[in-house]
Amino acid sequence: MTTPNPLRDRALAFRSLHVPGRPLVLPNAWDTASARIIEDAGATAVATTSAGLSWALGSADGDRLDRDRALAAAADIAAAVDVPVSTDIESGYARDAAGVADTIRAVLAAGAVGVNIEDALYEAEAGPLRPLGEQVERIAAAREAADAAGVPLFVNARTDTFLRGAGGVDLTLERAAAFLAAGADGIFVPGAVDPETVKVLADGIDGPLNVMAGPGAPPVPELAALGVARVSVGSGVAQAAHALVRRAARELLETGTYEALEGGLDYGELNALLGAVRQTP
Repeated sequence: MTTPNPLRDRALAFRSLHVPGRPLVLPNAWDTASARIIEDAGATAVATTSAGLSWALGSADGDRLDRDRALAAAADIAAAVDVPVSTDIESGYARDAAGVADTIRAVLAAGAVGVNIEDALYEAEAGPLRPLGEQVERIAAAREAADAAGVPLFVNARTDTFLRGAGGVDLTLERAAAFLAAGADGIFVPGAVDPETVKVLADGIDGPLNVMAGPGAPPVPELAALGVARVSVGSGVAQAAHALVRRAARELLETGTYEALEGGLDYGELNALLGAVRQTP
């Protein structure tokens, strides 16, 4: 008899949501409240934004957040919702492949069943992207750690070729093929939203393509028609929420009025959403 493994089942469910032409749509969360609101809106999964989560924890984005703090927040989110959770682990919260494997084990312990792992480098003297061989080793380590735990974690390999101006379609396809061969399950190419480019990427990548959308990007149905399997918005929702905080604060301090507060969520509704949250130990 097979031993029940709820995490494995959740991972399989999350994996099944990545369908080219019928994309998984993810309004990214950054804390428990945003995750519950997103789930309540009808999302079939919740994904974190590393930037939004970093800001909520008082840190700048870009490999500056401590792994333990990041994954403690991810654990809170995973415990708060009933849908699968994928967490953005930036570059893996580790200096080497062995450290990435440690991070993956911590991700699974937190209850998440997917990760984004990126190839961007942020040190001033480094290039914009991690060397291909190093990134392949890190993705392979992530895959091996998840497989050893018996959980088909969805490894979404992000390449910042477009976002950081490091290359175009050819370099993206080269890195995507190497990442998939190393054990990645999908490819995330933020910064690529031009329909012609997205179509070439969707056709040329032998795995689910994730596009980061936002104002000015094609709507989800158009991205679906191009073959996209996953649409997320990165830190976009968090940025919009924080923009409201600034508008409301400036209005209150400068004019003494409260118009920016119109349309806020009902206190009772929000309180009820959070009242049902299971607390992590």
